[in-house]
Amino acid sequence: MSAIDVHVHAFPDDLGPRAIAKLEAQCPWRCVAGGTIGELIESMDAADIDASVVCTIATKPGQVKGILKWCEKIRCERIEPLPSVHPQDKNKPEWIGRFAKEGFVGIKLHPMYQDFTADETATDEIYAAAAEHGLVVTAHCGRDIAFPPDDDRASPQRFAHVLEKFDGLKLLCTHMGGWRMWDEVERHILGTGCYLETSFALEELGPQRAVQMMRTHGIERVMFGTDWPWKRQDDEVQRIKHLPITAAEADAILFSNAAKLLGY
Repeated sequence: MSAIDVHVHAFPDDLGPRAIAKLEAQCPWRCVAGGTIGELIESMDAADIDASVVCTIATKPGQVKGILKWCEKIRCERIEPLPSVHPQDKNKPEWIGRFAKEGFVGIKLHPMYQDFTADETATDEIYAAAAEHGLVVTAHCGRDIAFPPDDDRASPQRFAHVLEKFDGLKLLCTHMGGWRMWDEVERHILGTGCYLETSFALEELGPQRAVQMMRTHGIERVMFGTDWPWKRQDDEVQRIKHLPITAAEADAILFSNAAKLLGY
């Protein structure tokens, strides 16, 4: 076994080009692929990645059902999709119960694209239901390149509030706990019970600070993520392997930590 990528995005073949074009129009970055499942599998093969977790985002309450249907369609040994629920949906606990019953391991939330604040009251039912059913909540954390730099809806401190409020919640904080809010991550997130993943963080932090943060938090709670198709999976695997860490630590980050959390 080589690696599990806990943070990728993909779209139905007919939607992919439009979705990618819309996302690229909002930021200065360009995707490395078209975001289809076929392209994702090719990328995984090239990078020697065993499985990828596809993170979906329901930007409207009415999208939840369609996203679930697509997740059911693409789920296989190598693709672990996370359905999404919208904070404004009136049936949030029911949806999460259904996700759990159908065997999905978690859900994805994005405060900016779903227009909510991470610790607002409207999210309580989501976190409570996820904790009750043992589902992982993967959430965008920190700033987002497509939104103003003072947008704090996904700040580390807000997610620290969530962790304090919901005991037993399996919260996976993307981008090492808070993209471009690294000092806040060190103050509010490191050492808590959440999980971290590495996408879009290692280059910004530099190897020394990244490893220091990982070890302070606990290597056993850090996982490999790329945010594909925004980053090449093969490049990001090599980035982990070139960190000043032991082979055992690299294996834990690349594979075994995620395998344990996701039940592989």
